[in-house]
Amino acid sequence: MNKYAIILAAGKGTRMKSKLPKVLHEVAGKSMLAHVLSHVSSVDTEKNIVIVGHEAERVIATLPKGTNYVKQSEQLGTGHAVKIAADLLADQEGMTLVIAGDTPLITGETLNRLFAYHQSQKATATILTAIAENPTGYGRIVRGDDHSVEKIVEQKDASESEKAIKEINTGTYVFDNKSLFMALNKITTNNAQGEYYLTDVIEIFKSMQKTVAAFSLDDFNESLGVNDRVALAQAEKIMRARINKQHMINGVTLIDPETTYIDADIEIGAETVIEGNVVIKGKTTIFNHVNITNGSRIIDSEIHSDTEIRNSTIEGSRMSVGSNVGPYAHLRPETVLSEDVHVGNFVEVKSSTLGKGTKAGHLTYIGNATVGEKVNFGAGTITANYDGHNKFNTEIDDFAFIGSNTTLIAPVHVGKNGLTAAGSVVIDDVPNEAVAIARGRQVNKLNRAKKMPHYRGQ
Repeated sequence: MNKYAIILAAGKGTRMKSKLPKVLHEVAGKSMLAHVLSHVSSVDTEKNIVIVGHEAERVIATLPKGTNYVKQSEQLGTGHAVKIAADLLADQEGMTLVIAGDTPLITGETLNRLFAYHQSQKATATILTAIAENPTGYGRIVRGDDHSVEKIVEQKDASESEKAIKEINTGTYVFDNKSLFMALNKITTNNAQGEYYLTDVIEIFKSMQKTVAAFSLDDFNESLGVNDRVALAQAEKIMRARINKQHMINGVTLIDPETTYIDADIEIGAETVIEGNVVIKGKTTIFNHVNITNGSRIIDSEIHSDTEIRNSTIEGSRMSVGSNVGPYAHLRPETVLSEDVHVGNFVEVKSSTLGKGTKAGHLTYIGNATVGEKVNFGAGTITANYDGHNKFNTEIDDFAFIGSNTTLIAPVHVGKNGLTAAGSVVIDDVPNEAVAIARGRQVNKLNRAKKMPHYRGQ
């Protein structure tokens, strides 16, 4: 039987107190809507339709290519939001999932089980429910004496006895598609909110003697809908714990999982060890046998096997096999470290490629440079690549030795086996095998120190 999905993403999210549409707020580095779409994709639906409204264009811009969407110009309730998808779905045979775009914790496994349960019960509607210790704010599932579902009552419309019910509506459903749109044509705004409630279709189905089933979640956390920053932080904590657990199951050692922050969709190889207070974000891939120490931050980078990152920041870079960084190093975007490269403490590299076996031990800036194999950078080396308007390149060939406190004024080229003397300011190319000495000759003025302000005598 064909499956479809309607994702509700039109709300403003007033309680978020944000200019950003609620569904675009991120949980573990990925928008809530993107999480929901990812989970829905595991159900193998024929068509997904996102209902957009507030800041519609911003939401549409984030949708995967080919995703269907419909604009809800007025937010008149969940029933109205689903109904406006009629032109795309109403005449289709099959089952339709309706899910909110602010429920990032619902898993694909749960959605598959929900569809399977719906089919097994031959239901017209199946409600995903959960048991809440504190059900305040949720719609309640009212069951009859035979335990069948009678109706869903919203908090503002519930009696005192109904408010005591702990089984709640998560806001996720599966419907027989044609029956859903038939019932939506019958709902009204006769309720406390003056809105078209999607939940009213349940009473319509009951009045028609249709089967309404309820499938209860094993993990209440999956039901969390994010309406404010408190719930956003709660979802973040739950999601990160889930992510970290899966990495550990896959063979990654996390020394302190509670202080390790790994975004969704990050790939990490087995036998990698990650200490506490580490942040790994964006589109990052980490291979096997990597050691990442306390305080490191890695964003949008590719970290190959047998590498080490010691208390450093890596952004948009690639570290090849056997390379190591830190402590307190910074790889900025478009940096490539070849095999066995060492970038030491307080070294910054940007838009540069460092060849195999090259070393920059400390206190060095390498920007817009192409560096060959086994080059040695002395402490305090600077590639002066920016004149205030334009960036210029530095080229350093294999086996060059850059003396401490050298400033290379780009554009400049240091040839193979070239050497710069410590303290040099190099403005001209250095030929292969040459030694560049570019500093003023030292002159000692005997006994002159006695006349200087610093002099304190014998």
